[in-house]
Amino acid sequence: MATVLQPPRADNKVDVGYILYAYLHVMGFVVTTLLMTWGVFVLFFLLIGSFSLDGMMNHLQNMTSRYLAADAGRLDQFKMIVGVVHMVISGAIIFFRRHAIWPRDAARREHRA
Repeated sequence: MATVLQPPRADNKVDVGYILYAYLHVMGFVVTTLLMTWGVFVLFFLLIGSFSLDGMMNHLQNMTSRYLAADAGRLDQFKMIVGVVHMVISGAIIFFRRHAIWPRDAARREHRA
């Protein structure tokens, strides 16, 4: 007696729940990376303030007074420097956390197999 193989069914249903879950996970990754980047900036100001709140506030006050007194060209240059530094730090954090970008869902893998 011959065995008749059933062709695999093409399940073209879109798993909207998993797409929303993956989207939420990626958005959490982006928000967490942003918070870590801001934390690096705070750590930098703590470092130049000798790891004291008074020293950090003193440096921030000095930077604020110079920022308010600067002309438009210097402000654009400062914004460009801060933007580039922010992108470099974010890129480094994303590189070291690249394993956490997509959600791990073993149950979904088992369901598909």
